[in-house]
Amino acid sequence: MFKIGRNDACWCGSGTKYKNCHLAFDQKIENYEIMGDEVPEHSMIKTPNQIEGIRKAGIINNQILDLVSENIKPGISTEDINTLVHENTIRLGGIPAPLNFEGYPKSVCTSINEVVCHGIPDSKRILKDGDIVNVDVTTIFGGYYADASRMYCIGTVSQEAERLVRVTKESVDLALKEAKAWGHLGDIGAAISEYIYANGFTVVREIGGHGVGNQFHEEPWVSHIGTRGTDMLLVPGMIFTIEPMVNAGEPDVIQDEADGWTIYTKDKSLSAQWEYTILITEEGPEVLTK
Repeated sequence: MFKIGRNDACWCGSGTKYKNCHLAFDQKIENYEIMGDEVPEHSMIKTPNQIEGIRKAGIINNQILDLVSENIKPGISTEDINTLVHENTIRLGGIPAPLNFEGYPKSVCTSINEVVCHGIPDSKRILKDGDIVNVDVTTIFGGYYADASRMYCIGTVSQEAERLVRVTKESVDLALKEAKAWGHLGDIGAAISEYIYANGFTVVREIGGHGVGNQFHEEPWVSHIGTRGTDMLLVPGMIFTIEPMVNAGEPDVIQDEADGWTIYTKDKSLSAQWEYTILITEEGPEVLTK
């Protein structure tokens, strides 16, 4: 799988000879591949310098979401949220990654009620009592990306809405327990889908998590429905998002043909999402953004 000379400089950028650095690590991965596992390419395994850069981006991303948490309330518009995210990202030395990404027109995604994801901020969309809203922030800092989203219950929400938001977050926290080095991506998807369906909700199938750090979206794709012991091997140094989109009704979704971005539940049921960016380590997952 990995073709590099024993005495060549290691691929991780340490400056150390390969045989003294990552040779044994790569041989362990190769043994899994020989046994039939799907294994990551080097491009999916971050170097120590890259990890440190992504951590720094994550600090700013978390600060932005903290500011949203402090200011979100009934009566503000989703454009107000966009302005807060944009201005404070710039103030903290970052760049809002969504702005102009493949034509996306805003600096943040705001997805309300039946909107599953990619909701576009709008000065006419005022948050009101009973809404649930996902605010999805991605920050570039020093050339590195960090990505996370949080759910907010605006004012007093219905029992169903509160339970949907809570169960969705609980599923991510359960998935973290499965995000172990030398486990599999399928372990994560299984933990999420088993818990969600046991609680009477459904998981969106078409949209998943993704690698992140050097780019906005990288490999691997992370399904939130899975079977334990299947899918890609989890290797220390991998960084990706866990971000299940959970519907109160059926799992089917549709895209807004007019704006080309907004994804809705097909049956107009409520939807919730929480997103963490995690780093796989030998000691367990490190949450970089949440």
